[in-house]
Amino acid sequence: MDPEIQKMREVVLVYLDRSGGLQKFVHDCKKYNDSKQSYAVYRFVISINPSDIAELDATLGNYILHNPLQAAQIFQSVCFVAIKTLSLIEQLQTEAQISILLKPTHLPPLPSYVLSLSTYPFNYTSQRFYMSEGIVIAMGTVTKYTQGARFLCTEESCPFSEGFRCIRVHCPGATESATVRTDFVCSLCSSPLQEDMKFRVLGDKQIVEMIDAKILNALKGYSIDKSYFRIQAFTLFLRDELANKMTIGNHYRIIGIPACVQNGLQATACIEVNSVQLYKPNGLSSVSDNFKYLLSLTSSSCWRFTAVLANIFASQVVPPGTYNTLKLAILLSLVQTSEKENADYLDLLIMTSDTLVIDRLLNYSLCLLPRGIRHPPSSDIFPSVSKDKHGTGSASIQACSAVLAKGGICYIGDLSSYKKDKLELLQSVLESRTTTVFIPGKKYGEEADQQVTVSVQTNFWSFVDVDSSSKKHIQKENFLIGQMDVSLIPVNLVDGFGLLIYNEFPSCHPSSPVVHHILKKAMNPEAMLYKASQQFRTQDYEEFILFARNLHAVLSSEAESLIQGYYLASRRVRRDSIHGSTLSASALKILISLAKAHAKLSLRETVLEEDAVIAILLLESSLTLKHGTSALCVAPNPVFPFDLSDENSLQQRDIYLIQCHHQLLKFIAAYSPGIHINTHEE
Repeated sequence: MDPEIQKMREVVLVYLDRSGGLQKFVHDCKKYNDSKQSYAVYRFVISINPSDIAELDATLGNYILHNPLQAAQIFQSVCFVAIKTLSLIEQLQTEAQISILLKPTHLPPLPSYVLSLSTYPFNYTSQRFYMSEGIVIAMGTVTKYTQGARFLCTEESCPFSEGFRCIRVHCPGATESATVRTDFVCSLCSSPLQEDMKFRVLGDKQIVEMIDAKILNALKGYSIDKSYFRIQAFTLFLRDELANKMTIGNHYRIIGIPACVQNGLQATACIEVNSVQLYKPNGLSSVSDNFKYLLSLTSSSCWRFTAVLANIFASQVVPPGTYNTLKLAILLSLVQTSEKENADYLDLLIMTSDTLVIDRLLNYSLCLLPRGIRHPPSSDIFPSVSKDKHGTGSASIQACSAVLAKGGICYIGDLSSYKKDKLELLQSVLESRTTTVFIPGKKYGEEADQQVTVSVQTNFWSFVDVDSSSKKHIQKENFLIGQMDVSLIPVNLVDGFGLLIYNEFPSCHPSSPVVHHILKKAMNPEAMLYKASQQFRTQDYEEFILFARNLHAVLSSEAESLIQGYYLASRRVRRDSIHGSTLSASALKILISLAKAHAKLSLRETVLEEDAVIAILLLESSLTLKHGTSALCVAPNPVFPFDLSDENSLQQRDIYLIQCHHQLLKFIAAYSPGIHINTHEE
């Protein structure tokens, strides 16, 4: 025996003993032994730490990293000796019956161990461990594969005609026919081999498509990054305990062995995955100095910082001071994005005749998030099912814009361009934040139909062109004061969006600053037209939003009482004898989401009454557009009633918002007298 191999076996035994792997191995053996059933293959998963092994023996560490299949054979022989010495599995007869899967905890953080899915050439011939990361864009259903099988020689006089001498075990990249087929011959006498079917061991297999995270930049529709790159989806094989460990749309870091799978005349590069880890990007610890300075300048009021922020936001696309309400709503929606379950969502629906400018503004805002997706009209918004392309015939669930935008924004464009069935599906998703994919069993080779529920964790943005929609249908005449005609879109769908914003300025002013801005940008696209663009760059806003969205805002008792009081009062006021209250139950969630978003945008973790006031004014303005004015009777543009040109205008806005707060308290006292709210004496 090679002395180097013998030495590595000794090191393996020492490592398993020190790491606790030997104890786990004995426990796994006990399960097999207690079953009293004889298997063709006994499979063991061994977790290994490459750093610890390299410290024990550098040769073994190098062998595991660069020759994992041969290294598994060393572990196999050690495990066989341990089983026989300690009598762990009575049914085990030969070493060939042991199948070892090495599962590294990590790989050295060196470029040679990273397999990029977007670089060329792709080294799939060296069967060693690589680390890769990407986003899951398609997932197949779980099917069965052969882990191992027992073959017997058909020549009765041959020693291989009995026992467990001919064992075939699945290896990375192998197809089913490589493990089990009818043309194998005996290595001893060359007679045909025949499988003993009762000893076949089956396992779970799932095929997953993953793609480099750079694809998100391509799906934004507009990007500051002008670099060009080629991206192709990549096939992963998840087996046994790793099946269903991935979720469609999530970002993962995987360790596996690349291989090449032959499917007819086509060869597909793939990765046999050994370990899966959810990728969690590091959050930013602070914002830029300019934002810190702005925060200190506006610290005298809880309303000023966000007002200035909205006023100067997106100055690369629209002039400062225009579209302030819309820009504030966009910023609130951006910071209210999260990949957590049961997160607070904030969807936007904009009524406008300035579709070109609004589209540019939304596109620009979209790019500030890592997961901002502009939905292409040619594809599906929600998941669809297709036949797996690897020849299995099973179903594969394909990701879509809404799933890829997980924890971000899905911008779906003009809502009036979608057909009725798509709008009904969108309404269902807005209400439940899930969508169901139906898989007909007969079509995809399954015994029964399946329904797979996919979580949709994203904010939706959309707009409706007021001019085009007015031409497509006859407008109603019996409008209430302040109400807009939104009859082109189903009422329940409009209610599904958190905020409805009507943008009438500056479409009625052809000589507005927007026109000058567009003309100047057309002549010099790279020009910085305003001082705000130089002081607060796009990168600064990206960092600011990434920091603010990770803050955990908590409602104060005062803010909670104000929101609850307004909600109950509005339900009483906005009511008719036929339909009951026009204020939906989801309005309370929207109010809380808006208030939390305003606190986070103010870089606070406590939601104050001032945040609740802004939330209520935005929602009341939205409700007025949908259902007409109420007894609260807010102004058409309640959050920004006049232009913000200097400190004096900010002071006037503060006075106006304080008056709105007092008016709100009177409204609650009149229509929801049971709610106790602390009022501050001036």
